[in-house]
Amino acid sequence: MTEETLTETLPPIRHWPALDLTGTDFDPVLAELMREGPVTRIQLPNGEGWAWLVTRMDDVRMVTNDPRFSREAVMEQPVTRLAPHFIPDPGAVGFLDPPDHTRLRRSVAAAFTAKGVERVREKARAMLDELVDELLQDGPPADLTATILSPFPIAVICEMMGVPAADRHTMHTWTQLILSSSNGKEISEKAKREMAAYFSDLIGLRENSTAEDVTSLLGAAVGRGEVTLGEAVGLAGLLQIGGEAVTNNSGQMFYLLLTRPDLVARLRAEPEIRPRAIDELLRYIPHRNAVGLSRIALEDVEIRGFHIRAGDPVYVSYLAANRDPDVFPDPETIDFTRNPNPHVSFGFGPHYCPGGQLARLEQELLVDTLLDRIPGLKLAVAPERVPFKKGALIRGPESLPVAW
Repeated sequence: MTEETLTETLPPIRHWPALDLTGTDFDPVLAELMREGPVTRIQLPNGEGWAWLVTRMDDVRMVTNDPRFSREAVMEQPVTRLAPHFIPDPGAVGFLDPPDHTRLRRSVAAAFTAKGVERVREKARAMLDELVDELLQDGPPADLTATILSPFPIAVICEMMGVPAADRHTMHTWTQLILSSSNGKEISEKAKREMAAYFSDLIGLRENSTAEDVTSLLGAAVGRGEVTLGEAVGLAGLLQIGGEAVTNNSGQMFYLLLTRPDLVARLRAEPEIRPRAIDELLRYIPHRNAVGLSRIALEDVEIRGFHIRAGDPVYVSYLAANRDPDVFPDPETIDFTRNPNPHVSFGFGPHYCPGGQLARLEQELLVDTLLDRIPGLKLAVAPERVPFKKGALIRGPESLPVAW
């Protein structure tokens, strides 16, 4: 292929604005990009230049699992991006490649295995029952986000992390400031520094610990010289913030269920299908705005006939991959019997979300508890009046007014 031909076949650069989308509507810009082809070029609202975007499942899996595409190299060049400010901490796990990435993830792996997650199941169930008791006692109407969907994941991730109950509210405040793009760089950075200082103290105190929570595992790994304190603190912050994603995911999940009584009726009538139904809802709901973190091609790579050059930034869209018609027949339909359902809502490859098992556990407990204990649960306002987050990287309802 000549240089001239390559230039001719480059797809146009599409501007992808930061849309404040409501409900569980699929991003219309992403839908358009998917129609244009499996590999397109995009420019996001911040950063510099343009980047490749891949949207088909096979290509998304290849890019996320191929060492020729590096997260670490993103630190060294300005890339077009969604977030207005981009100051990753050196050594942050999201910007490490193997083998450093593997070493760091290994230090907390035990907490997030099926066995590690089961360790908190009964405690999580009890915490959720307590929250529902309070909700029922106070009576309708209520904000499901404020009463259940926000405090529950915070309590669970703090339990997993080994953060004392008294500090949960502070953790939540820091997370919200870090995740929002509307408070400005200084406020976000200050919250990040304060959370880092907190975890630095907590992990430092646990260097000889044999406990199974995450900060104890990290403290022990620091004590053994396997990870540095800075690396441990960065990983703890990422896991803590990631734990709150369940609030937004479950907010979208319940918004969807409460606007589709047919789906709720089915989940009540056939409780045995709930785990599979949750997987299908995780595939369907749009977890975030636009795309997450990019990767940099370390050498020339060809994808679907397009020549990705060394140094080019590449984004993958997990949301688009979850609607790939070659993998999911009739992808726009919510099908609780869909099997297999190889969605990539928790990512893929080395950077697969370590909290995937924990998130599933929480979603199952939420669906079981809320549907079984509050049979008449319904929206208290018209669906279009449910307020959704604005200026946030992650999508979800600001509040979810319900009655029963």
